[in-house]
Amino acid sequence: MSSSISKLLPLVTAAGLALSGASFATAQTAPLSAQDSDPRVMGWMQGFPPPPDKLITQPDSNYFSFPKLRWSVCHLREFLPTEDISRGLGAPAPLDYPTPAAFAELRQQIDALTFTPMNSDTPMTWEESLYANYTDGIMILHEGEVVYERYFGCLEEDGKHAIMSMTKSITGLLGEILVAEGVLDDSLLVRDVIPEIGDSAFATATVREVMDMTTGVQYSENYSDPNADIWVYSRAASPLPKPEGYDGPDGYWEYLQEVKPEGNHGDAFHYKTINSDMLGWMISRVTGKAVTDLASERLWRPMGAEQDAYQTVDGKGVPFAGGGVTAGLRDLGRLGMLMLNEGKSGETQVFPAEVVRKIAAGGDPSRFSGFATIPNGSYTSQWWVFHNDHGAYAARGVHGQTIYVDPTARMVLVRLASYPRAQNGFIDPTSLPAYQAVAQFLMER
Repeated sequence: MSSSISKLLPLVTAAGLALSGASFATAQTAPLSAQDSDPRVMGWMQGFPPPPDKLITQPDSNYFSFPKLRWSVCHLREFLPTEDISRGLGAPAPLDYPTPAAFAELRQQIDALTFTPMNSDTPMTWEESLYANYTDGIMILHEGEVVYERYFGCLEEDGKHAIMSMTKSITGLLGEILVAEGVLDDSLLVRDVIPEIGDSAFATATVREVMDMTTGVQYSENYSDPNADIWVYSRAASPLPKPEGYDGPDGYWEYLQEVKPEGNHGDAFHYKTINSDMLGWMISRVTGKAVTDLASERLWRPMGAEQDAYQTVDGKGVPFAGGGVTAGLRDLGRLGMLMLNEGKSGETQVFPAEVVRKIAAGGDPSRFSGFATIPNGSYTSQWWVFHNDHGAYAARGVHGQTIYVDPTARMVLVRLASYPRAQNGFIDPTSLPAYQAVAQFLMER
């Protein structure tokens, strides 16, 4: 891999583009444990100044390689330009907690829960799973009450963490809100909304096909191929100055205008991040607002967030709609509760209930394949739907990020993590059974 491409690697990984692509962890067969790779134990960026061997810098350092990853997920703003998702000036909506004694007892009970991971005969406890999956922060809400909350690694109560491709679900949620309100017509072709898309393969896709990632567009995320589309995309999106002689696209939207066809629109689900940025462009066109401003107006402010979030931008200030958000754990819990309560925050209907009903119903499972840990799943409006007995669905991002909504158990679970390998397929065998175990416990208590 050339040095110019290797310097772009952290940017792409940080953006969360590698859900099903190659891992960016080091090639260790047995990486450091969660305890040993804790950023405080490693000593990253500690001291004034830190020792040279403890510095994590941009652009020369591979700041999203493991174990540096475990510090960087809480510090993206120090590497890349960003734009705020403002919470506004009002007081945050309070979260309900049990009494301290009851909260402590619940933690002990949940930590001791046991389950059997997929393809294993060896039981594991809930607490063991947190370390196995390099958890940085986790919150569980049941019937609107916080029943579990812990912080590890780089994350503190008042900190923020990169959520990777969970960003897509925020973009998809905004899109679905606009569809429900008649602002965005999902039956239109992309070229009807964005005429300047020109002859791009996106031009003849419908808005709905973009939202559900069933477009027939060429986009390779083969990281071992220096000519793969991902590298062209990353060079276009990079906020760093373009090298002398560069004549490729400049920014996310210019890249989208050059996308070639591959297959037929509507035939099958293909997880390709460029769909999220195409949706972000259409959202901005029909509303006249950046996705950051719209997320502030339609989500962060009305749900009573306690912290601003932020989103990385390209060299032209366009927010990365496919993976650029960093946010606080509790605010992601509030977002999950908005979904569980079908768009309601307290007594306020923040967005139409039909938005959540559409997402929870899922997409067409016959078009969904290639994800062994979600055998009956589907994908719609940039959300993953499990079609399990509890009707669960989730926002998901590389290295272990999730908002998991279980309507049957009335549970929302948010996990932020820095697992050494990018793909959730490595984490699901412990995570998904653990979520089911805690849901069952909460329903029975």
